[in-house]
Amino acid sequence: MTTPAVPYGTPDAPRIAVRGEAHLEVDPEIGRIGITVASRGKDRRSALEDLTRRNATALDLVKSYGDAVERLETGAFSVRPELTKRGRGERVHTYHGTVHLTAELTDFTALGELTTRLADLDLTRVDGPWWDLRPDSPAHRQARERAVHEAVQRAREYAEALGTSLAALVEIADIGAEDGGPHPMAAGRMRSMAYAEAAEDTVTALDLEPQRQHVYAQVNARFTMTPPRL
Repeated sequence: MTTPAVPYGTPDAPRIAVRGEAHLEVDPEIGRIGITVASRGKDRRSALEDLTRRNATALDLVKSYGDAVERLETGAFSVRPELTKRGRGERVHTYHGTVHLTAELTDFTALGELTTRLADLDLTRVDGPWWDLRPDSPAHRQARERAVHEAVQRAREYAEALGTSLAALVEIADIGAEDGGPHPMAAGRMRSMAYAEAAEDTVTALDLEPQRQHVYAQVNARFTMTPPRL
């Protein structure tokens, strides 16, 4: 006959339940910027052709940074009329076009230069940068390992306080190992660069200071210990 498991241990096999936590502060691995390219024209076709040209210019500029660019994606696209009211009806005054791009770079010196050059383009807006870690960053594993080590150390100290030692690991539960870095709307972001209408021949590259990332991990662990003499 099998003896049912007792969730909280027994006098012969007392259990210790602890939590292990870790907090790391590390350098970011990725810098992300949002790019909005705009156009305008008296009719839909001219607005679309202008947007196509400006979008190609922005894409070519980003791609010119080669391996420093880890990802380049096109997001929302739109061409919309702007109406003006004349007399009894409404008429189309002009057309506006926009296309949104997202670029991720691993070279932050290149990122500062690219950000400035993009913001120097006519009718182009740059938002960011936003700093982040890759999903498979070693920092996440390091934080989890530290959380486990802390749980074992904490349990061992409780056992030693009772004059005994740990016997076996019963359970370890991952209750959180997530990046605590900034959300894109967090207060660490760089100010958005407005649409550029006129620019000088040369611009100075933006000097960026990458924002440190916070990585957290927590585990719950249960151990059995040798029965202490109380």
